Amino acid sequence: MQIVGAVLERSGAPAPFAQSKPFTVGPLELDGPGPGEVLVRIEAAGVCHSDLSVVDGNRVRPTPMLLGHEAAGIVEELGHGVDDLAEGDRVVMTFLPRCGDCPECATDGRLPCRVGSAANGLGLLVGDHRRLSRDGEPVHHHLGVSAFASHAVVSRTSVVRVDPDVPPEVAALLGCAVLTGGGAVVNAGRPREGDTVMVVGLGGVGMAALLVAVALGFEVIGVDALADKLDAARANGAAATYAPSELTGVRAPVVIEAAGNARAFETALAATAPGGTTVTVGLPAPDARASVSPLTLTAEARTVVGSYLGSAVPARDIPLYVDLWRSGRLPLERLVSSRITLHDLDVAMDRLAAGGELRQLIVLDERTHL
Repeated sequence: MQIVGAVLERSGAPAPFAQSKPFTVGPLELDGPGPGEVLVRIEAAGVCHSDLSVVDGNRVRPTPMLLGHEAAGIVEELGHGVDDLAEGDRVVMTFLPRCGDCPECATDGRLPCRVGSAANGLGLLVGDHRRLSRDGEPVHHHLGVSAFASHAVVSRTSVVRVDPDVPPEVAALLGCAVLTGGGAVVNAGRPREGDTVMVVGLGGVGMAALLVAVALGFEVIGVDALADKLDAARANGAAATYAPSELTGVRAPVVIEAAGNARAFETALAATAPGGTTVTVGLPAPDARASVSPLTLTAEARTVVGSYLGSAVPARDIPLYVDLWRSGRLPLERLVSSRITLHDLDVAMDRLAAGGELRQLIVLDERTHL
């Protein structure tokens, strides 16, 4: 079938992207779902730093590539063997498919699936399949999803069904921002009753961590270099906010680093209380290096935890966040800072790089066309 999508033509294009224009929006060919796969009509897709990291070259991926890994949509066709979904179901799309058989899949979300990670790195779906092409030439998948398009074919293990009352703009956020930020709190940080949770870096993932921690009843401290992010944190329930330079003497038992740079990691580590846990979910450049005092870790009995996708098991965790949203305790709509179209992606990446956005959401419908 023919679809419409935004293809990243090359990685490492110079900023501003509004001028270098690394994306091309146009028609593509999408094969139908194979065994164990699902065809989804995309309703909403979020723009995340993991997308930007491919655009700016910090994450090496094969191109041309159809980006987008945080999305929700409607099931339109089921591949052979998929018998636990139905056409018309709304699904959340997640960016780490799981084979269910490798040793990593047996770690309850702590480690990324070996098979899924390998496929993601090659721009393929699980099983080494590619369903995208353009003018007869292959187009690579992004993290098993490729959601910057009208439709996507994905592995069944990349989607989680949600009830129809969950609107697509909320469902899309569950696939990355909330799984990653919320999971950093729930699965990796594991605060105890009475603990304070500090979040360093208040972008989409960090603000999601803040919202989840507040929804679970914890006192939260927000940290960011941008004043408007601190204002948003207070509006979203933070008990206190600080710029990094103001943190002297302020510490917390659970500190989440969600900025994705070495200085933020050092800030988070320094702000972790004795006996506490520093959780890092940000993805810095591969050559980034941070300074750590091993003596401090030992003398203060502290723990540092790396958490990929919030150490999540999506089928287990997404229903938790849906229940919190449905109860009114988790206002995920507040994460949406802008609504855009596929044609706005070049500018959207500039906005994201400037740090002024939480989640820019691409909203699509059945009339999406060139």
